[in-house]
Amino acid sequence: MKELFELSSVASWVTLGAAVLLLVLLVISFRSRSYVFCQYLKSMTGIALKPREVTRAFRKGGKEGVRELFLDLIIREDLKQGPVHIPEAEQGVTS
Repeated sequence: MKELFELSSVASWVTLGAAVLLLVLLVISFRSRSYVFCQYLKSMTGIALKPREVTRAFRKGGKEGVRELFLDLIIREDLKQGPVHIPEAEQGVTS
């Protein structure tokens, strides 16, 4: 059993290096979620948001907290544009 954990050969060092590299990539991917969300939000809606705000909302309320933050921002942006004109349908309207 002791020989299983010894790093005496090149193959064991390569395996350890690969495992460490994958662990680093995993940590980076989890840390970059808020940045990716902010980039997506900016490109799709034009709303700029800081990754710290997304992280804070996630810590406070989890996925639901981020969803509420997103919906709140969408609604506020929509209200800035003013009321939407809905044309009346020609058929079925009686005066």
